[in-house]
Amino acid sequence: MNEASLASRRIEVADAEEAIELYYQKGWTDGLPVVPPTERRVREFLESCGRGPEEVVGAVPQRNRTLTAEKVAINAIMAGCLPSYAPVVMAAVEALTSDRFNLHGSTTSTGGAAPLIVVSGPVAEELGINSGVNLFGPGFRANATIGRSLRLVLMNLCDSRPGVLDRATLGHSGKFSYCIAENEAASPWEPLRVDLGYAPGDNTLTLVASESPHQVADHASHEPRGLLDALADMMSAVGNLAKGDWAVVICPEHAAVFRRHGWSRTDVKSYLVEHCGRSIADLKRFGRRKGQVEPGDDQQMVPLFSGPEDILLLVGGGLAGGFSAVIPPWMGSPSSRAVTVPIRR
Repeated sequence: MNEASLASRRIEVADAEEAIELYYQKGWTDGLPVVPPTERRVREFLESCGRGPEEVVGAVPQRNRTLTAEKVAINAIMAGCLPSYAPVVMAAVEALTSDRFNLHGSTTSTGGAAPLIVVSGPVAEELGINSGVNLFGPGFRANATIGRSLRLVLMNLCDSRPGVLDRATLGHSGKFSYCIAENEAASPWEPLRVDLGYAPGDNTLTLVASESPHQVADHASHEPRGLLDALADMMSAVGNLAKGDWAVVICPEHAAVFRRHGWSRTDVKSYLVEHCGRSIADLKRFGRRKGQVEPGDDQQMVPLFSGPEDILLLVGGGLAGGFSAVIPPWMGSPSSRAVTVPIRR
């Protein structure tokens, strides 16, 4: 890769501190300091994933934007990514710009969703992508910086800035960084990637436009139905009734219950499909449907899911504590659907 192959404008500064402050002045940060993307770092990043700087990783036609590998690399470096993270970052951008994901709708909406990255495969352990204790929290470079790279791509390459093309009423902390890995060691089921049609040795990345995690505490249930009733109750709250792809993260303690009782991933999904939803009477009482409650309305249910394919089910989190989570999808039309892509290394 020769020096002329990098197309981005060079800016000379005295030192790293001046570079960091310059990025603040230009509005190129997410509010946190960035790592200066020097030419050396950009080259190393691109070489790590075997991409040419001019290679198109994705496009956003609604915004007339084309995302090249060079521009993605610059933003990933700013986020603090190591070169070894490059294949994961590129896969995330490919998923982000898929028509199925609906980047424009989900990132412009007042709903405030963020792209949740779920990594499945040997690459998660190799790169140190956390799947255990403090799953959605701080302390892990790979999770924090890979997730953050998508936010900087959205802001700097897609103009998803607050008040411009980001109109979120509230937003949530996942809009800084939202990246986890599947805890395969604690799971009673085949890996998520296998459930999604990939081979056990593959590495995949799944992207979902998601709200923040809604934690479900249950230290009392010792059989699957009790646990799932608690999850279903949280998912069926009137303020949660979002159609789309829900992520359900089962903690290891709860996963052990399903293992002991021999419940498969299909069993769990089928139970949630059957038990998530509200009666027409409830929807009328809360003003979600017009009219007075009539006889039979309490027995007529409106399901949350159209089928098991609407649920992304995985195990994650620390070994101790009965805390699982349900993550509602972005509520918008046309909807955003989960996208899974292979990680090309």
